[in-house]
Amino acid sequence: MKKIYIVVALAACLLSTTACSDFLDRDPDKILTNDQVFKDAVMIKSVLANYYGRVTWGQHVADWGAYTVIDEAAYCNGGPDHRSTFEDDRWRVYDYTLVRDINQFLKGLRETTALTDAAKAPLEGEARFLRAWYYFNVCRGLGGMPIVGDEIFDYEAGMDVTTLQRPRATEAEMYDYIISECKAIYDMLPAEKQTNSARANKWAAKMLEARAAVYAASIANYNNKMVTPIQTSGGEVGIPADKAAGYYQIALAAAEDVIKNSPYTLQDRKPDNKGLNFYEAVCVKDNNTEVIWARDYKYPGQTHGFTNNNAPKSHAEDIDNSYLGAVLNLVEEYEFVNTSTPGQKSLVQTMENGTYKFYDSADAPFKDRDPRLWGTIIYPNAEFKSIPVILQAGLLVKKGNDWAIEVGDLDSKDANGNLITSLNGPKESNEQYINKTGFYVRKFLDETPSSGTRGRGSEMWMPRFRMSEAYMIAAEASYELNNGKALEYINAVRERAGVKPLQQVTFDNIVHEYRVEFAFEDHRYWDLKRWRLADKVWNGNNNDAQARHRRLWPYRVVAPGDPNNGKWIFVEDFLFMSPNARYFKMQNYYNFLNLDWINNNPKLVKNPYQ
Repeated sequence: MKKIYIVVALAACLLSTTACSDFLDRDPDKILTNDQVFKDAVMIKSVLANYYGRVTWGQHVADWGAYTVIDEAAYCNGGPDHRSTFEDDRWRVYDYTLVRDINQFLKGLRETTALTDAAKAPLEGEARFLRAWYYFNVCRGLGGMPIVGDEIFDYEAGMDVTTLQRPRATEAEMYDYIISECKAIYDMLPAEKQTNSARANKWAAKMLEARAAVYAASIANYNNKMVTPIQTSGGEVGIPADKAAGYYQIALAAAEDVIKNSPYTLQDRKPDNKGLNFYEAVCVKDNNTEVIWARDYKYPGQTHGFTNNNAPKSHAEDIDNSYLGAVLNLVEEYEFVNTSTPGQKSLVQTMENGTYKFYDSADAPFKDRDPRLWGTIIYPNAEFKSIPVILQAGLLVKKGNDWAIEVGDLDSKDANGNLITSLNGPKESNEQYINKTGFYVRKFLDETPSSGTRGRGSEMWMPRFRMSEAYMIAAEASYELNNGKALEYINAVRERAGVKPLQQVTFDNIVHEYRVEFAFEDHRYWDLKRWRLADKVWNGNNNDAQARHRRLWPYRVVAPGDPNNGKWIFVEDFLFMSPNARYFKMQNYYNFLNLDWINNNPKLVKNPYQ
């Protein structure tokens, strides 16, 4: 080994915080030799902390614009977002420098005498977990890529560079490696919950094992059901169909281990307020029983601007607000609690008997839905920080026997003092700081005072693994294995949510449950890819209500003497801010390899359609 470059100024917040007092107490800011690092126990831990800050994944709360890429939310700042297609490098991960650094760390850790073997084991487990997490993120985007194990590659001037080149592993080998690493480190890692879930424990490893296995199983299953399976001749992309059952069994066993033996539970502290309960289970760190592993943020030094940028205008603590709006596509996925078809979406009715459908209140179409809607989305008149969020696009005025819609500027009133358009909108314009979809995102909005300011920012975490995912993986694997247990597991999630239990489980039920449970948590894009549904949902058809962003705007009725006076109507339309449907091409199932990578390593095989 040469030198380890230590840059850990942000580490103290990544692995947070007070209860991990001797982890991340120091912020070395200079280059240190291996001898200097591995003779100091605190320094060793600081190097590990740095790796937590370097691992990455797709959508995340600090990059809130990522939520507009798919069908969960849309930009509301400025003019239309003309996105339609997906980039060939969308959420692509390729960082073998990180792998080398982790491998270098592992070598130094194993050789050091500054720590006992007992103290080394959990640190090695964490480092290997982060490496496995890295490989997982590589694999779900690119397929099989080179696996280097513990090898450390050092280039010396004049050496034969071909000795450093490695071919791609198969996609199956890549998932097998991730799974085997998770199994290997299981007993190295602590079983206890970690402060703010910022550090990996054995249950995080078990969750990664379960997720990797169910991803591999899905590809083996659904890729091979396509008319033209996506694959390469060497298996770098594509997994044989006969491997599906084995992967589903691994996924089920790992998920059941978490369900039965971990200290985590489906958080259900507020059974009388299921919406708030769900929000807290995902978003509130204190005494959380749900979140297994998260990307934590901590003031000072490590906060993000999600709340600052996306709070309702009426509740903003700074100049920024309303950059992001949830779309109707997602809102309608949350079923009515009294539905006769549980596990299915429920459309908002806007017309009745050839005219507008009149509602008694602005929140009437939403308040009797799956409580997870309240925990995920701010709909008209829903509270944020205990104050209702007023969303009103305009008035529906009766003139004689005719109805006419009137709109105004933000916070405008008519001659009689009736509010026309609320401070929040929604409104169709190129302005900033105004809602344009009819909904805000609640999940990850921070109610902590000053969290919505530029100066402070928010400490809201980003969960990577939650207990409900263990149940959903168990449900999905059980469904595919037809072992009779799928209903038990999926209904556990639905019971906590506050919706009717299913009487039987279909594949569509599983797709639906993942979407409403994990909205904005970096699942949907990857789920649709592994199930080979992405090209069907995002089909590029501008007239398709699932492929293009939709809005739903509320209007208050002003019609003195009419029985509908004071009621509300809603108008649905395609969203002005998203003029193009999402179009997922077959080539988007796997990222393209950068040509520079291939030039440096000719053994790399291009992905299909590249």
